[in-house]
Amino acid sequence: MREELMGSDFQSWVTAQQARCEDVLHELLPRAEVSPQRLHEAMRYAVLQGGKRVRPLLVFAAGELTGADAARLNIAAAAVELIHAYSLVHDDMPCMDNDVLRRGKPTCHVQYDEATALLVGDSLQTLAFQLLANHRLNDDPQHQLDMIKLLALASGSRGMAGGQAIDLASVGKSLSLPELEFMHIHKTGALIRAAVLLGAHCGSIFPAKPDFAEKPESATQRDKLDRFGKLIGLAFQVVDDVLDCEADTATLGKTAGKDANNGKPTYVTLLGLSAARNMAEQLHHEALELLVEFGQSAQRLRELADFIILRKF
Repeated sequence: MREELMGSDFQSWVTAQQARCEDVLHELLPRAEVSPQRLHEAMRYAVLQGGKRVRPLLVFAAGELTGADAARLNIAAAAVELIHAYSLVHDDMPCMDNDVLRRGKPTCHVQYDEATALLVGDSLQTLAFQLLANHRLNDDPQHQLDMIKLLALASGSRGMAGGQAIDLASVGKSLSLPELEFMHIHKTGALIRAAVLLGAHCGSIFPAKPDFAEKPESATQRDKLDRFGKLIGLAFQVVDDVLDCEADTATLGKTAGKDANNGKPTYVTLLGLSAARNMAEQLHHEALELLVEFGQSAQRLRELADFIILRKF
């Protein structure tokens, strides 16, 4: 993939959408001066002014493809990012990955305390679903209920939380490639897939279908976007593993090399650095093939796929 594909127009779009997401989150999070002040302050600390906002970017890009209303996309993007932020707060705690740095600043439990961090994660998760319930994301109420179910599946034991459980159980073990992919399809990929689908479902080209079960490749637009999200989710994790090996802590904004040092299986430890890069490129190619029929309306999704492979921290 050539870096010249990452044009200035896309970079301007990313900057604008990141600012848009920050503004939305700033407005939707409880104010720090509202009781309980310490909890609300910690929630804002964990969410605001940090991260690339890849998942909201995917929501916005998929929504552009389906002509979705901007206000609806704002809510869907915020909900997905709140789920992501909650997962990071909990993942960093001593009972999980025990990390002290996230997005270039002390992790939530270090900045505050473990009990507060636990409650921050709980509160961010519930706020995400409150937003989806309080705001109209689709004209069909049943469709909106299905969208809520989609995010719940992506977040729970059949998605992100289940993947984290497998990750914790795999420390010190050797996993096969299918086992490693299964773990990351859930831990990382499920929420990325949900981001793509929620953004698209805020528009009007197809009905919601909250089912993460594996199924044969379909010709439907919904299934192609779902498959695109799955492939990009895997590519995201492979690239993370490569960067974890190659980049330093200051560049990443989190502790570099921690997974490998703690005996967690990664694509680099399993395949080697060169093969891991090749795998990311292959996933990228397959993902782009799924967007061909969407034409120019999928341009931002294509560019985000490029960004996930080429991203610089």
